[in-house]
Amino acid sequence: MLTTERLVLRPWEPADRDRAFDLYSQWEVARWLGREPRALAEPAEADEIIARFHSRCTADGRYGVWAVEVRETGVIAGTLLLIPIPDGNGEIEIGWHFHPDSWGHGYATEAAAAIRDRAFADGLTELYAVVRPDNTRSTAVCHRLGMTPLGRTDRWYGTELEAFHLTRQGRGRTARSGRHPTARSRRRTTTCT
Repeated sequence: MLTTERLVLRPWEPADRDRAFDLYSQWEVARWLGREPRALAEPAEADEIIARFHSRCTADGRYGVWAVEVRETGVIAGTLLLIPIPDGNGEIEIGWHFHPDSWGHGYATEAAAAIRDRAFADGLTELYAVVRPDNTRSTAVCHRLGMTPLGRTDRWYGTELEAFHLTRQGRGRTARSGRHPTARSRRRTTTCT
């Protein structure tokens, strides 16, 4: 568990099913996710998402997909992730998905900054974010985190995305000649049970 001034980052739990369904059944959220975006249609699908989130969690807590809970209300505002990019070369992705009722409060930036800081304190040297083109809200979070845009790539997730990069020293890598960066981050694959 990680806390910030206003938020608690904790594992998603089966009891969070209704909020997970509410979050991921919103087209305003789902339209930015996955190769072929799709909003959840049935509450049982939320159980599968929560199980998938648990499978992305490492035993040491270094990587994972966490619920972001507002301390004052106990409402889950969204999801924050720090994971090795699937089918990558060890690149570590930071990402977020927030419910529309929690937009505009700075929660995504606050949660992502806390995870960014912890990741660098734990020894990571760089982070990446990938954002669908035209997702101006997530692009703004990347900029607030100090990330450098690398341009568009279809290298990850099987679709064209805007890539962003940040090093522990606070400087993003520049893309050269349309080539995309290779990872130097350490990767751990132990999963929570």
